[in-house]
Amino acid sequence: MRTVLLFISLNFFFLSANAQLNDLGNDWGLIQKTLNLYLDGQATGDSVKVGQSFHDSWQLKYFADDKLNVVRKSEYMKGYKAPNARSANWSGRIISIDITNNVAAAKVEISTSKLLFVDYFNLMKINQDWFIVDKISTRTPHRTVEVPAAKTK
Repeated sequence: MRTVLLFISLNFFFLSANAQLNDLGNDWGLIQKTLNLYLDGQATGDSVKVGQSFHDSWQLKYFADDKLNVVRKSEYMKGYKAPNARSANWSGRIISIDITNNVAAAKVEISTSKLLFVDYFNLMKINQDWFIVDKISTRTPHRTVEVPAAKTK
C-alpha cells in the first residue's frame, strides 16, 4: 500500500513540475512576443505596436543633466510620427528575460548608427497577457576607433 501511495504521490509531483515548466515556456514566449512588438514598433516608428506592448500605467525613467526624469505613456507616445521603413543601421535584440510567477524583468539593446540604447523593462502578466509596466533606459554613443591605413610598399 505504501508503495502505491508513494508511486501516486511521485506522479502528481512530476505532473505538477511538468505543468510549471510548460507555463514557464508559454510565459517566455509571450514575453518575447511583447518585447518583439516593442522592438518592431521602435524600429519602424509604429506607435500602435509600441503602445500595445505597454500597460496604461507605463513610465519611462532615465537620468539626464544630473536629474532623474519620468515620462508617462501618454507623453511618450506623442513623440511618434507616421510609421516608416526600418533603417538599415538599426538593430534590436533581447539580451535577457527573468521570470518569477507573474512578474518579469528583461534587458533589451537597440543599436542605431550613432547610439546604443540599453533598456531594462519590468513586465507583469495581466489577464494572461504580458505588458511592459516600467522602463529605465540609458544611451551611449558608439565607440569609434581610427584604424591606421595599411602602408603600401
